[in-house]
Amino acid sequence: MLFTLAQCVPFVLALLVVVVELTPAHVVYTGPILMATPALAAVTMGPKGTLAAALVALAVSVTTATYNQAWGSQQVYSNLLALLLVSVASVMTSRAVRRRTQSELNQVRRIAVVAQEVLLRPVPARLGPVRAASMYLAAEAGAQIGGDLYEAVQTRYGVRMIVGDVRGKGLPAVRAAAAVLGAFRESVHYEDDLVEVMNHCGAALRRDIAVPGAVAPEALLEGFVTAVVVQVPDRPVVEVVNRGHPPPLVLRQGRAAALTPACPLPPLGLEDFIIGPPGKVESYPFAPGDRLLLHTDGVIEARNSDNDFFALAEAMEAAQARTPQEFLEQLHQGLMRHTDGCLADDVAMLFAERLDGDPGEQVRGTAAFAHDGGTDHLPQRPG
Repeated sequence: MLFTLAQCVPFVLALLVVVVELTPAHVVYTGPILMATPALAAVTMGPKGTLAAALVALAVSVTTATYNQAWGSQQVYSNLLALLLVSVASVMTSRAVRRRTQSELNQVRRIAVVAQEVLLRPVPARLGPVRAASMYLAAEAGAQIGGDLYEAVQTRYGVRMIVGDVRGKGLPAVRAAAAVLGAFRESVHYEDDLVEVMNHCGAALRRDIAVPGAVAPEALLEGFVTAVVVQVPDRPVVEVVNRGHPPPLVLRQGRAAALTPACPLPPLGLEDFIIGPPGKVESYPFAPGDRLLLHTDGVIEARNSDNDFFALAEAMEAAQARTPQEFLEQLHQGLMRHTDGCLADDVAMLFAERLDGDPGEQVRGTAAFAHDGGTDHLPQRPG
């Protein structure tokens, strides 16, 4: 609001000069005020805005000189020359500032792209018995990373995936996402129990929050991460551990169903609210041809102009894509149409499709993965 008002100041000054010069108050010398118009515009506007302010000032100067019949006086020509010099200097300064700002912005974006590739790398198109794809959409224009996270890894236990959503925004959210992802990427290779994988992620988050000064006080009080970890073994099932996250959806024979946990648990970082066992693995059928979608609440809580939520299950049932990436692209297009291109929250989606094939071949494929380096270089489980 204040910035918009500041942009109006040069034109207000030009209007003030017109009022003074076209009234009996024209005895007041307004030349310095008019010359300040393009200079002030260069502070708050780009080259085009500065040029527009300069042209307005020139038009005002010519109009008032004509109205007051001042042509021929040395003062008029001195004012015009000074106005011309100030206008040229203002436009050149504005262009230089714009180029420098754009260069700095491009550098920041390049750094953000590199950070995204490290933190949220695209998942492989084929992981053991599934085809996979991922998508991340930042709500903030120009942003590359945020508080949503995902990963998919092929292990000796099967394909393991995670999708999570950090409470909060900015760098603290990115830091928390990095801590959870780092713990997941390490623990999935040596923990056979999926609950323990989730516990490692929670422990990493607690360690990160415990670092003195690493997290702002308000983030310390409200910081938590909702997450869901799934495993696709060689058997036709999918195993799920959910910590306060929107349940995954399975698309089977054209119908989408949510894998709602039987015993809901609080998010990571809120373990003090757990009463009883720290969760268990829940299994659901996942046959060849079935499709699994893990997502953050930025998808299902996206609203249109009528304040209606995005119907994700119906969008999945209507999708006709052949490949996982095409499937996510169709969901993306539907989400953009629903919100008129304005996302209120970051969006992360992870998609997996169970492939047809001989279970024996899949077992041999997993064994080959382990023999070729999948287990020879795995981190040893801490004693």
